[in-house]
Amino acid sequence: MDRQIQKKKWPPKKIALFGGGGLFFLFVIYSFIFGDNSSKLNVETEKITIATVARGPFQEFIPVTGNVLPIRTVYLDAIEGGRVEKIFIEAGNMVKEGDKILQLANTNMLLDIMYREAQFFEQSNNLRNTRVLMEQSRLTLRQQLNDQTYQLQRLKRIYERAVELREKNLVSQQEFEQAKDEYEYRLKQKELAFESYKQDSLFRAIQIEQLESSLQRMQANLDVTKQRMESMTLRAPVSGQLTSLNAEFIGEMKTTGERLGQIDILEGFKVRAGIDEHYLPRISVGLPAEFDFAGKTYNLLSKKVFPEIRDGRFDVDMEFQNETPEGIRRGQTLHIRLELGDLAEAMLLPRGGFYQKTGGQWVYVVDQSGSFAVKRNIKLGRQNPQVFEVLEGLEPGEQVVTSSYDSFGDIDKLVLKK
Repeated sequence: MDRQIQKKKWPPKKIALFGGGGLFFLFVIYSFIFGDNSSKLNVETEKITIATVARGPFQEFIPVTGNVLPIRTVYLDAIEGGRVEKIFIEAGNMVKEGDKILQLANTNMLLDIMYREAQFFEQSNNLRNTRVLMEQSRLTLRQQLNDQTYQLQRLKRIYERAVELREKNLVSQQEFEQAKDEYEYRLKQKELAFESYKQDSLFRAIQIEQLESSLQRMQANLDVTKQRMESMTLRAPVSGQLTSLNAEFIGEMKTTGERLGQIDILEGFKVRAGIDEHYLPRISVGLPAEFDFAGKTYNLLSKKVFPEIRDGRFDVDMEFQNETPEGIRRGQTLHIRLELGDLAEAMLLPRGGFYQKTGGQWVYVVDQSGSFAVKRNIKLGRQNPQVFEVLEGLEPGEQVVTSSYDSFGDIDKLVLKK
């Protein structure tokens, strides 16, 4: 008798199939959740630069380029415009204070001086004539005053005798009153004459004072004009080297205020450096600097900061400390290290091309195994041309990829291949 065989619902093959699929699914889920899903890029170590983070002394400084200048320069400008008439000294020669350098001619100024001189002489003659007229008038008034005094004295005696005679009834009342009236009238006339003499003297004195003041002003104006004429002869204000002269040909026209040349005082040198405007708040007088020249290091000190910014830069004047290099020349270019802070202990990361890509916000840090490098956020502080100051994110001894990151894109991990 045949027995019906019941078919099993979960044969071994089916169990194995579903079990394998479940395990694979679980593996995928585990890899997705717990696995390394970061983007990777294979990089040959020979093509990158790896530097080690270390603690050490840090000196913040910036590289600047400076030009050697004389310690003092005096510019020669045209006080008055005119035509070049004569050149006494050529550029490049040494001059002494007061030496003639250039002669300019100005016909209009010469005519102006002649006109002012004529006015001065005319005013001087007017003053002299006024003095003569005043003296004549004074003498005339003085003569009139003397005459009034004489007449008054004569009438006074007649009046006094009339008083005596009237008391004795030797003259009539009419004769007495006539003598009295004439005396009192002459007395008033003398007072008027004296007042007129005084007022005339005061008026004449004021007139003389005004004329003299006017004459003095004209004299001062004439002197100024003559000084302007003298300034047409350009003289050396100091002793030194005439390094430039902006006058090559006789007959050239020069305008008022035009730069004609300069004299360098060769008693010493200074260095003028142009610095990016970004550093203006941190630059002050007294900052030290150094540069290398002929195999030796020399020291500088900032002495003057020019706050004016032109083309994104400002100037700083520096003077040599201790000694000036032998053989240095005007216009020579120096590569200077300008210190911005004191020497201090800090954690340091060598500079590299990575900064252009990351701005110092993150780097690739090499694992201890040396087989890969991963992104890490960091914080950088001060810097100099050799190193960055590390503030956060790195520890001494760790290695960092410091070469350019431009070819890495947004890769999270670099797999290092030797």
